[in-house]
Amino acid sequence: MPEATEIEEIKLERPHVAEDKPIQVKWYRSVFYNATVLGLCSFAAPGLWVAMNSLGAGGGQSPYLVNTANALTFCLMVVSCWLTSGIVRYIGIKGALFVGTIGYAPYSAGLYLNNRYGVEWLVIAGAAICGISAGVFWASEAAIAIAYPEPHNRGRMVAYWLTYTRLGQILGGAVNLGLNADRSQAGEVTYVVYLVFIGIQASGILVSLFLNRPSHVQRPNGTPVELTIVDNPWQEFKATTKSFFTKKFLFLVLWLGQGMYAEPVVFTYNALWFSVRARALGSFLSAIVSVICGNLLGLWLDQHQISLRKRTRWAFALIMILQGAWWLWLTINVTEYRQTQPLFDWTDPGFGRAFGVFVFLMLGFQLNYNFSYFVIDQISTGPQETIRFAALLRGTQSAWQAVGYGLNAIPIIASVGGPYINFGLWGVSIIPAWLVIKDFGTGEEKDDVVNRIETRGGEIRKG
Repeated sequence: MPEATEIEEIKLERPHVAEDKPIQVKWYRSVFYNATVLGLCSFAAPGLWVAMNSLGAGGGQSPYLVNTANALTFCLMVVSCWLTSGIVRYIGIKGALFVGTIGYAPYSAGLYLNNRYGVEWLVIAGAAICGISAGVFWASEAAIAIAYPEPHNRGRMVAYWLTYTRLGQILGGAVNLGLNADRSQAGEVTYVVYLVFIGIQASGILVSLFLNRPSHVQRPNGTPVELTIVDNPWQEFKATTKSFFTKKFLFLVLWLGQGMYAEPVVFTYNALWFSVRARALGSFLSAIVSVICGNLLGLWLDQHQISLRKRTRWAFALIMILQGAWWLWLTINVTEYRQTQPLFDWTDPGFGRAFGVFVFLMLGFQLNYNFSYFVIDQISTGPQETIRFAALLRGTQSAWQAVGYGLNAIPIIASVGGPYINFGLWGVSIIPAWLVIKDFGTGEEKDDVVNRIETRGGEIRKG
């Protein structure tokens, strides 16, 4: 048990840590309920966005128009993510989540019109609308996922929430696989898929209204959820910008890049080298694998009987070693395919080698994604900083995806350059990220002490 002086010192450094008595939690105020609502929003909005793009080219035949549109989306998301903390100041975190769900259905509508009638303008317009709202959604959902759960359940709750995002991909892959199981050639997915997706994405706007405000959330130990902004928007913008240039965040930028740049690279790989039904199968299977392994990672990160130092270092080492092996595999594949120009169906020789690396890299993307929330939680020191770092996390991720989708609209980058760039990013990101992560859990491991105080509430007393 921590000494009283140590606990008091932590309270001075982390004033949001409080001692409260256990309470009887109402199910509709519980952390699990709110994680489920957040998950359903993620399923309806970004989950189905990922589902369409994991089919390759947003389900279209050529990846270049959709990659251009996605680059625009993520460019605008950088700006809206950066401004989210100021938006939260006026409409709260629940209002920010609501606003963030609005832009996804217009994006899907653009893909539908392009798929069925060849209309291109709404692909770009829908991408712009999506970018403006999705940045707010990304930043607010990240802050909610980090701040609402109790510390000892945070890893599992983040994994549970992110499971819903992958459920969107599972649903999309399953629907598309069922509709296109007999299509062993290249081409577009059927337009009926888009109609289903548009309806579900529109429902996400209503689901967001069921989220509790932070002050209404009930934790079993009685500790309150603090997730508010008290400064004016200009002060918040300056504080967010200042936070970006701190060592603990700036050294993570390349690491975030190697994780997020992978999405357009892998989706484009799926679009270029596989038949319609093989693309659908890849979307479906990779999501299932990602859900299982993402939840296992969350379970590992919540094993507080194991030191924070060991949990962090082992997770980081495993993720980076596997990523390196998979990028080497993909680099070898695309170098060969650039020359031979194959199109793989699941009945073709060589399909396993081509397909397996897609599934593994989608898994790697999910593990990086989950782990990034854990890292942001560790470097945050209070509620306002949680919102700022969550906004910076999603803004930085958006910037890397904007670069990725923009470059992958260029044919030579799409076919071979993307994997080469991502392999290089992986290599140069390891040391800077390690300089931040190596300090987690060192010394007296104050973060774990804080977790114990919050978790046990009034059980720990002075003296």
